[in-house]
Amino acid sequence: MPMLCLAGTYRILDTEPDGDSIRFYPDDPAQWSLVAGARRVRTNSGGGAQLRLDAIDALETHYTAQGGGARLHQPLALAHQAAAELLRWLGFKGVRRDVEKVVAAEPADLAGYLLTRTADIYGRCVALVGRGEAPTASGTQLRVNVAQLRRTGNFRLLTTGLAYPTFYTNLFPDLRRAMVAEVARARSDRGVWPSDRTEKGFEVTALDTLTDDVVIMPKLFRRLVDYLHLGAGDPSLAGFPSYLEQRNDRVIVMPEADFTSFDTVVRVDGQAVRLTTGPENLVFQEA
Repeated sequence: MPMLCLAGTYRILDTEPDGDSIRFYPDDPAQWSLVAGARRVRTNSGGGAQLRLDAIDALETHYTAQGGGARLHQPLALAHQAAAELLRWLGFKGVRRDVEKVVAAEPADLAGYLLTRTADIYGRCVALVGRGEAPTASGTQLRVNVAQLRRTGNFRLLTTGLAYPTFYTNLFPDLRRAMVAEVARARSDRGVWPSDRTEKGFEVTALDTLTDDVVIMPKLFRRLVDYLHLGAGDPSLAGFPSYLEQRNDRVIVMPEADFTSFDTVVRVDGQAVRLTTGPENLVFQEA
Protein backbone atom coordinates (compact mmCIF):
# COMPACT_ATOMS: atom_id res chain seq x y z
CA MET A 1 0.00 0.00 0.00
CA PRO A 2 1.78 3.24 -1.08
CA MET A 3 1.69 5.93 1.58
CA LEU A 4 3.38 9.28 2.08
CA CYS A 5 6.01 9.25 4.82
CA LEU A 6 6.60 12.39 6.89
CA ALA A 7 9.32 12.63 9.55
CA GLY A 8 8.94 14.96 12.50
CA THR A 9 8.11 15.10 16.19
CA TYR A 10 5.20 14.37 18.49
CA ARG A 11 4.41 17.13 20.98
CA ILE A 12 1.83 16.70 23.71
CA LEU A 13 2.24 19.58 26.19
CA ASP A 14 -0.93 21.70 26.41
CA THR A 15 -2.81 19.24 24.17
CA GLU A 16 -5.36 16.51 24.91
CA PRO A 17 -4.07 13.34 23.22
CA ASP A 18 -6.20 10.24 23.54
CA GLY A 19 -5.87 6.67 22.33
CA ASP A 20 -6.32 7.50 18.65
CA SER A 21 -5.24 11.12 18.16
CA ILE A 22 -2.09 13.13 18.82
CA ARG A 23 -0.33 16.30 17.60
CA PHE A 24 2.51 15.96 15.05
CA TYR A 25 4.98 18.50 13.65
CA PRO A 26 6.79 17.50 10.45
CA ASP A 27 10.40 18.57 10.08
CA ASP A 28 9.29 20.44 6.96
CA PRO A 29 5.73 21.79 7.41
CA ALA A 30 5.53 22.46 3.67
CA GLN A 31 5.33 18.70 3.16
CA TRP A 32 1.75 18.70 4.46
CA SER A 33 0.88 19.84 0.93
CA LEU A 34 1.99 16.41 -0.33
CA VAL A 35 -0.90 14.64 1.44
CA ALA A 36 -3.12 13.33 -1.35
CA GLY A 37 -6.79 14.10 -1.87
CA ALA A 38 -8.98 17.15 -2.06
CA ARG A 39 -8.90 17.85 1.68
CA ARG A 40 -6.04 19.83 3.13
CA VAL A 41 -4.47 19.05 6.49
CA ARG A 42 -5.41 21.77 8.97
CA THR A 43 -2.28 23.13 10.69
CA ASN A 44 -1.54 25.53 13.52
CA SER A 45 0.84 28.49 13.43
CA GLY A 46 3.79 26.23 14.22
CA GLY A 47 3.06 23.82 11.39
CA GLY A 48 1.62 21.12 13.64
CA ALA A 49 -1.52 19.14 12.92
CA GLN A 50 -3.81 16.78 14.73
CA LEU A 51 -3.55 13.16 13.60
CA ARG A 52 -6.38 10.65 13.48
CA LEU A 53 -4.88 7.20 13.84
CA ASP A 54 -6.02 5.14 10.89
CA ALA A 55 -8.12 1.98 11.33
CA ILE A 56 -8.57 2.23 15.12
CA ASP A 57 -11.01 3.96 17.46
CA ALA A 58 -10.29 4.24 21.20
CA LEU A 59 -12.94 4.97 23.80
CA GLU A 60 -13.81 8.67 23.88
CA THR A 61 -12.29 10.87 26.59
CA HIS A 62 -13.81 14.17 25.43
CA TYR A 63 -16.50 14.11 22.78
CA THR A 64 -18.94 16.91 22.01
CA ALA A 65 -22.21 15.82 20.44
CA GLN A 66 -23.30 17.28 17.12
CA GLY A 67 -25.07 20.51 17.91
CA GLY A 68 -22.90 21.28 20.94
CA GLY A 69 -23.45 20.66 24.62
CA ALA A 70 -21.16 19.35 27.34
CA ARG A 71 -18.09 17.26 26.59
CA LEU A 72 -18.85 13.57 27.02
CA HIS A 73 -16.78 10.47 27.52
CA GLN A 74 -17.01 6.69 27.57
CA PRO A 75 -15.97 4.67 30.66
CA LEU A 76 -12.84 6.57 31.58
CA ALA A 77 -10.67 3.84 33.07
CA LEU A 78 -10.31 2.08 29.71
CA ALA A 79 -10.32 5.34 27.74
CA HIS A 80 -7.39 6.62 29.80
CA GLN A 81 -5.56 3.31 29.51
CA ALA A 82 -5.64 3.64 25.73
CA ALA A 83 -4.32 7.20 25.84
CA ALA A 84 -1.58 6.24 28.31
CA GLU A 85 -0.54 3.24 26.22
CA LEU A 86 -0.11 5.30 23.05
CA LEU A 87 2.06 7.87 24.86
CA ARG A 88 4.05 5.15 26.65
CA TRP A 89 4.63 3.29 23.38
CA LEU A 90 5.87 6.46 21.69
CA GLY A 91 8.31 6.99 24.60
CA PHE A 92 6.80 9.74 26.73
CA LYS A 93 7.30 9.43 30.50
CA GLY A 94 6.08 11.26 33.56
CA VAL A 95 2.91 12.39 31.82
CA ARG A 96 0.66 14.48 34.05
CA ARG A 97 -2.70 15.95 33.10
CA ASP A 98 -5.04 18.62 34.34
CA VAL A 99 -8.31 16.88 33.50
CA GLU A 100 -7.43 15.86 29.90
CA LYS A 101 -4.77 18.47 29.09
CA VAL A 102 -1.15 17.35 29.38
CA VAL A 103 0.73 19.71 31.71
CA ALA A 104 3.99 17.76 32.08
CA ALA A 105 5.84 15.08 30.11
CA GLU A 106 9.40 13.92 29.47
CA PRO A 107 10.80 14.59 26.96
CA ALA A 108 9.06 17.69 25.62
CA ASP A 109 8.93 16.16 22.14
CA LEU A 110 9.80 12.85 20.52
CA ALA A 111 11.06 12.02 17.05
CA GLY A 112 8.80 9.89 14.92
CA TYR A 113 7.07 9.59 11.60
CA LEU A 114 3.68 9.08 10.04
CA LEU A 115 2.41 7.21 7.01
CA THR A 116 -0.65 8.70 5.34
CA ARG A 117 -2.82 8.85 2.25
CA THR A 118 -5.43 11.46 3.16
CA ALA A 119 -7.01 13.94 5.59
CA ASP A 120 -10.50 13.61 7.03
CA ILE A 121 -13.38 16.10 6.84
CA TYR A 122 -12.10 17.85 10.00
CA GLY A 123 -8.65 18.46 8.52
CA ARG A 124 -6.97 15.79 10.61
CA CYS A 125 -4.27 13.76 8.89
CA VAL A 126 -5.34 10.10 8.83
CA ALA A 127 -2.17 8.18 9.58
CA LEU A 128 -0.27 5.17 10.77
CA VAL A 129 2.13 6.44 13.43
CA GLY A 130 5.68 5.27 14.04
CA ARG A 131 8.42 6.06 16.55
CA GLY A 132 12.07 6.82 15.95
CA GLU A 133 13.72 7.11 12.56
CA ALA A 134 11.48 7.15 9.49
CA PRO A 135 11.77 4.10 7.19
CA THR A 136 12.30 6.30 4.10
CA ALA A 137 13.07 9.91 3.26
CA SER A 138 10.46 12.38 4.51
CA GLY A 139 8.16 13.54 1.75
CA THR A 140 8.48 10.37 -0.31
CA GLN A 141 6.17 7.44 -0.89
CA LEU A 142 6.63 4.07 0.82
CA ARG A 143 4.87 0.84 -0.07
CA VAL A 144 3.64 -0.18 3.38
CA ASN A 145 3.50 -3.93 4.05
CA VAL A 146 2.28 -5.93 7.02
CA ALA A 147 5.73 -5.99 8.65
CA GLN A 148 5.81 -2.20 8.64
CA LEU A 149 2.23 -2.03 9.88
CA ARG A 150 3.20 -4.12 12.91
CA ARG A 151 5.73 -1.43 13.89
CA THR A 152 3.04 1.26 14.25
CA GLY A 153 1.18 2.57 17.26
CA ASN A 154 -2.08 1.74 15.50
CA PHE A 155 -1.22 -1.95 15.53
CA ARG A 156 -0.03 -1.72 19.15
CA LEU A 157 -3.40 -0.41 20.31
CA LEU A 158 -5.13 -3.36 18.63
CA THR A 159 -2.62 -5.81 20.15
CA THR A 160 -3.38 -4.54 23.65
CA GLY A 161 -7.12 -4.58 22.94
CA LEU A 162 -7.36 -0.93 23.98
CA ALA A 163 -8.86 0.26 20.69
CA TYR A 164 -11.64 -1.00 18.48
CA PRO A 165 -10.98 -1.71 14.81
CA THR A 166 -12.73 0.89 12.67
CA PHE A 167 -11.78 0.45 9.05
CA TYR A 168 -12.32 2.75 6.09
CA THR A 169 -12.10 2.06 2.38
CA ASN A 170 -8.73 3.82 2.01
CA LEU A 171 -7.04 1.02 3.97
CA PHE A 172 -5.69 -1.73 1.70
CA PRO A 173 -7.08 -5.26 2.24
CA ASP A 174 -3.76 -6.90 3.21
CA LEU A 175 -3.29 -4.45 6.08
CA ARG A 176 -6.92 -4.77 7.16
CA ARG A 177 -6.68 -8.58 7.21
CA ALA A 178 -3.60 -8.40 9.45
CA MET A 179 -5.48 -6.10 11.81
CA VAL A 180 -8.54 -8.38 11.86
CA ALA A 181 -6.31 -11.31 12.82
CA GLU A 182 -4.80 -9.27 15.65
CA VAL A 183 -8.26 -8.31 16.92
CA ALA A 184 -9.18 -12.01 17.01
CA ARG A 185 -6.21 -12.65 19.29
CA ALA A 186 -7.02 -9.70 21.56
CA ARG A 187 -10.72 -10.56 21.91
CA SER A 188 -10.11 -13.36 24.43
CA ASP A 189 -8.92 -11.29 27.38
CA ARG A 190 -7.36 -7.94 26.51
CA GLY A 191 -8.32 -4.31 26.94
CA VAL A 192 -11.93 -3.44 26.13
CA TRP A 193 -12.98 -6.89 25.00
CA PRO A 194 -13.88 -8.57 28.33
CA SER A 195 -16.30 -5.68 29.01
CA ASP A 196 -17.49 -5.09 25.44
CA ARG A 197 -21.29 -5.00 24.91
CA THR A 198 -21.35 -3.98 21.25
CA GLU A 199 -22.69 -7.32 19.98
CA LYS A 200 -24.09 -8.70 23.24
CA GLY A 201 -26.35 -5.69 23.57
CA PHE A 202 -27.19 -3.20 26.30
CA GLU A 203 -30.16 -1.24 27.65
CA VAL A 204 -30.05 2.57 27.40
CA THR A 205 -31.86 4.04 30.39
CA ALA A 206 -30.14 7.44 30.37
CA LEU A 207 -27.13 9.23 28.92
CA ASP A 208 -25.11 7.94 31.89
CA THR A 209 -25.55 4.42 30.53
CA LEU A 210 -23.30 5.38 27.64
CA THR A 211 -20.83 7.63 29.43
CA ASP A 212 -20.26 5.58 32.58
CA ASP A 213 -21.57 2.05 32.27
CA VAL A 214 -21.29 0.25 28.93
CA VAL A 215 -18.19 -0.34 26.83
CA ILE A 216 -19.14 -0.22 23.14
CA MET A 217 -17.70 0.61 19.75
CA PRO A 218 -17.00 4.38 19.82
CA LYS A 219 -18.74 5.00 16.49
CA LEU A 220 -21.95 3.52 17.92
CA PHE A 221 -21.46 5.61 21.08
CA ARG A 222 -21.13 8.80 19.03
CA ARG A 223 -24.25 8.09 17.01
CA LEU A 224 -26.24 7.36 20.17
CA VAL A 225 -25.18 10.49 22.05
CA ASP A 226 -25.71 12.66 18.95
CA TYR A 227 -29.25 11.27 18.76
CA LEU A 228 -29.94 11.69 22.49
CA HIS A 229 -28.69 15.29 22.32
CA LEU A 230 -31.53 16.03 19.90
CA GLY A 231 -34.01 14.70 22.48
CA ALA A 232 -32.90 17.18 25.16
CA GLY A 233 -32.78 14.55 27.92
CA ASP A 234 -35.43 12.13 26.62
CA PRO A 235 -33.73 8.68 26.60
CA SER A 236 -36.27 7.07 24.25
CA LEU A 237 -34.69 5.26 21.30
CA ALA A 238 -37.94 5.14 19.32
CA GLY A 239 -36.49 7.38 16.62
CA PHE A 240 -32.93 6.06 16.66
CA PRO A 241 -33.29 3.68 13.67
CA SER A 242 -34.65 6.51 11.54
CA TYR A 243 -31.89 8.82 12.77
CA LEU A 244 -29.23 6.28 11.75
CA GLU A 245 -30.86 5.83 8.36
CA GLN A 246 -30.76 9.60 7.81
CA ARG A 247 -27.08 9.77 8.80
CA ASN A 248 -26.44 7.29 5.98
CA ASP A 249 -23.04 6.02 7.12
CA ARG A 250 -22.16 3.83 4.14
CA VAL A 251 -20.43 0.58 5.03
CA ILE A 252 -19.24 -2.67 3.47
CA VAL A 253 -20.05 -5.74 5.58
CA MET A 254 -17.39 -8.42 5.27
CA PRO A 255 -16.80 -11.15 4.26
CA GLU A 256 -19.83 -10.95 1.92
CA ALA A 257 -18.74 -7.45 0.76
CA ASP A 258 -22.36 -6.31 1.16
CA PHE A 259 -22.47 -2.54 0.51
CA THR A 260 -25.12 -1.08 2.77
CA SER A 261 -25.51 1.49 5.56
CA PHE A 262 -24.72 1.39 9.27
CA ASP A 263 -28.37 1.34 10.32
CA THR A 264 -28.79 -2.13 8.76
CA VAL A 265 -26.31 -3.67 11.22
CA VAL A 266 -27.61 -1.89 14.33
CA ARG A 267 -30.53 -3.71 16.00
CA VAL A 268 -32.83 -1.64 18.23
CA ASP A 269 -35.49 -3.38 20.33
CA GLY A 270 -37.17 -0.90 22.63
CA GLN A 271 -34.28 0.50 24.67
CA ALA A 272 -31.94 -2.38 23.82
CA VAL A 273 -29.22 -1.84 21.21
CA ARG A 274 -26.67 -4.16 19.67
CA LEU A 275 -24.52 -4.54 16.60
CA THR A 276 -25.38 -7.62 14.54
CA THR A 277 -21.77 -8.22 13.50
CA GLY A 278 -18.33 -7.54 14.90
CA PRO A 279 -16.73 -4.11 14.35
CA GLU A 280 -13.85 -5.83 12.53
CA ASN A 281 -16.31 -6.95 9.82
CA LEU A 282 -17.22 -3.38 8.85
CA VAL A 283 -15.42 -1.18 6.31
CA PHE A 284 -16.82 2.37 6.32
CA GLN A 285 -16.80 4.71 3.37
CA GLU A 286 -14.93 7.95 4.12
CA ALA A 287 -17.31 10.90 4.42
